Amino acid sequence: MRGRPNRQPNLFVQLNLEELVPADHPLRPIKRMADEALAAMSRTFSAAYAPAEKGGRPSIPPERLLKAMVLMSLYTVRSERALCERITFDMLFRWFLDMNPDEPCFDHSVLSLNRERLDRLDVTKKFSDRIVMMAMDAGLLSEDHFSIDGSLLQSHASLKSLKRIEREKAAAEKRDDDSNDAGGKVGNPWVDFRGEQRGNKTHRSVVDPEARLYTKTTGVAYLQHSMHVLMENRHGIGVDIRVGKADGYAERTCCLRMLDRVKRRLGIEPATLGADKGYDTEDFVLALEERGIEPHAACKSRKELDVPGVEADGAWARWFNQRRVGEKAFELSQRKRKLNEEIFGWLKQFGGLRRARLTGRWKIQQLADVALGTLNLIRMSKLLAT
Repeated sequence: MRGRPNRQPNLFVQLNLEELVPADHPLRPIKRMADEALAAMSRTFSAAYAPAEKGGRPSIPPERLLKAMVLMSLYTVRSERALCERITFDMLFRWFLDMNPDEPCFDHSVLSLNRERLDRLDVTKKFSDRIVMMAMDAGLLSEDHFSIDGSLLQSHASLKSLKRIEREKAAAEKRDDDSNDAGGKVGNPWVDFRGEQRGNKTHRSVVDPEARLYTKTTGVAYLQHSMHVLMENRHGIGVDIRVGKADGYAERTCCLRMLDRVKRRLGIEPATLGADKGYDTEDFVLALEERGIEPHAACKSRKELDVPGVEADGAWARWFNQRRVGEKAFELSQRKRKLNEEIFGWLKQFGGLRRARLTGRWKIQQLADVALGTLNLIRMSKLLAT
């Protein structure tokens, strides 16, 4: 007998989300570890909100907001609005966020309004650090051998937003006047840069002033930020990530800041550090040796350096680094550092960091922290399952 669709909705439906999700679903270990990391941050969340004794309207649980950002990286959701739309009808997302099937989803503006609150207490960075500490407790983290690498992150701003620095203030005042004028121009007007030399010294983006014109090749320079990841060599777990200025020097300065930070916050003191040719400079190699770290930086030239003078400390440090080429430890560091490319590949392809969807480096830093923590959760779930 032919079946007929029943379009009469049920008056009552009993639904258990825990039973809907299979026991072997890959999200289960990720959710368990994320909940464990967030439970350890209870004091931080309490400091971000007014105490219950003072009254007021209950907020959206901050744990839910952090896990919603994890879902954005896991499923490559393009925006907060699309995320809330997905939560509305996707029971898997509701299970991950500990929401009831009939519970209304929070508005997409909640994530935007809470960014400053999260930044004030450095919540996303603490969340990423907590995941790294969990990896250390599980024995998945090497405490001696690390690698560093950097990549470019294209800004959300267009090249049309470039204005001469001396006229930037006047352009901002004009935009304010146009916004107040009902008959002001709207849309995306055409801008002709023919014959005009544009550079970081003369031009600045009015949309994303922290972005800089930069390219690693001889092609077109776009507005960029730089993104740097400090990685341990055993399983390729990202220990820290930092978004900086795209100026050609940020790779080395951000690396030293990350090394100092992980030593202070996580108690990690690397014994060796693998890097590419961009880090083979006298000041950087000397700074590593002053921190008790043996540099394993690829040399810019295979030509043997001359023995430096007595007072040239930086030249001596670079000379010793070149003498390590060919050693087993050096070659192993150079092979392991390529795992960093896998991290950047995932962050750009799935984590939403190929091109920033926000303006403001501190906002991009929040997305980068959560994306790296999400990737670490994926790797830890696979490593602990074996």
